[in-house]
Amino acid sequence: MIDIHSHILWDIDDGAKDRDESLAMLKIAADSGTTDIVATPHSDHQYKFDPELVKERILDLTEATGGTPRIHRGCDFHLSLDNVRAAMENHTVFTINGLGYLMVEFADSFIPPATEEILRSLIAQGVAPVITHPERNPILQGSFKRLEKWIGMGCLLQITAQCLTDRFGKAAEKTAWALLKKGMVHVVASDAHDTEHRPPRLDIARDILTREFNAQMASTLLEENPSSIIAGQRVWVEAPVSEGSRKKWFHFWK
Repeated sequence: MIDIHSHILWDIDDGAKDRDESLAMLKIAADSGTTDIVATPHSDHQYKFDPELVKERILDLTEATGGTPRIHRGCDFHLSLDNVRAAMENHTVFTINGLGYLMVEFADSFIPPATEEILRSLIAQGVAPVITHPERNPILQGSFKRLEKWIGMGCLLQITAQCLTDRFGKAAEKTAWALLKKGMVHVVASDAHDTEHRPPRLDIARDILTREFNAQMASTLLEENPSSIIAGQRVWVEAPVSEGSRKKWFHFWK
């Protein structure tokens, strides 16, 4: 399985506190079946994104673990004015492996009025926004039409593995399942922050998805789509059920 959202790099944001915890998180990921994991430290008003430090920490952890699991670089990107300006100048600093997919996170209390314009501008630059954990966002929980619009524009949606249970509350769990049933989820990731409360495990999610849907769906959300994302390749997207059509289109970003 491939985990495209994690906070495994120590002392950079609100994720791993020290190097030992980073190593322990990576061991949990590997032991539970994750072969690749993307380090996505925050870039927001609280945490300054330092791409050189990110590369340095990834190299250190890769040498310490022997490359199991493989660590890829990314960013948990907030749509602040400074971030958007920087991404427009050089999006490869923030995108996964410097390719075409960008993890985009929104604050719980505010979605910028110019969000659609910003997303279109990113897409025009060859960047596919991956909207992170909309099921946990109080505003987006009730905004399925808006999320459908974003998907139609060229965005993908990523939900949190633990939201398949009530770890983040009933509202997040209910929204996650509703999105899944509407065909609006493209990736499931851990958004891991530690070893205990938010560990980097995807195996439980795989079991749940296999039981409630089928093994192919679990593979699509945990292997096939994330594999394409880390390689900057196309992801096939099916129209949401509510649109009354099962027509497929695809995103392809270099």
